Amino acid sequence: MSNDIPLYQAKAELFRTLGHPARIRVLELLQDGPRPVHELLSEIGVEASSLSQQLAVLRRAGLVRSSREGSTVLYSLATADVAGLLLAGRRILAALWTDQQEMLVGLRDSSASG
Repeated sequence: MSNDIPLYQAKAELFRTLGHPARIRVLELLQDGPRPVHELLSEIGVEASSLSQQLAVLRRAGLVRSSREGSTVLYSLATADVAGLLLAGRRILAALWTDQQEMLVGLRDSSASG
């Protein structure tokens, strides 16, 4: 990523990178530590070529790192901040869903009395 682009544009690129369910799932799985590709593949349930493509996107974005142990390629989060970002996303969703649930209950209550 170039330093001459505005920060808001760089952030938009980061969030665009996160905009794929398989990439999010990879990042979630890597929160527990480095994982070999074959484990990621069995957990995510996508074609090997698709996983390879998604890992390449995450690697280019600097969100994951790869290393080799013999013939095994291991992937890991590039920084613990990625796990923090996923946790923040979970908290935001929980708050939104709670608000929506409360609104739904309020609507049901008002339609029952109205």
